[in-house]
Amino acid sequence: MKEYLLLFRNSAGDEGYLTTTEDMAADMPLWQAWIGGIAMQGKLISTAPVEFAGNLVFRYGAENAAHKEADNVMVSGYLICKAEGLEEVQEWSKTCPILKYPNSSVEIRPLVPFPIN
Repeated sequence: MKEYLLLFRNSAGDEGYLTTTEDMAADMPLWQAWIGGIAMQGKLISTAPVEFAGNLVFRYGAENAAHKEADNVMVSGYLICKAEGLEEVQEWSKTCPILKYPNSSVEIRPLVPFPIN
């Protein structure tokens, strides 16, 4: 099995992600069921939301800000899983609760293991 990183992206404002307290309360059972389905197959490695605030470190210094893409889209969480192939992870991703929000996405990136000498 191969390991995959899923990056969850969502729109953000100046002060935080564009979700209300009510949205988060309604979404929690959806996330628990979605992540639970992966975990029950023994394929979940790690997952967590990420804080809105962040730091960007550059060669010349650091900036007290998280990276935002076009339309103020930024990474809001991640999941690391293992699967037989990319197609399996794509099928899970199509039902991810983040996709109900405008400008949201799930990016799937295969992880490359470091060689062991």
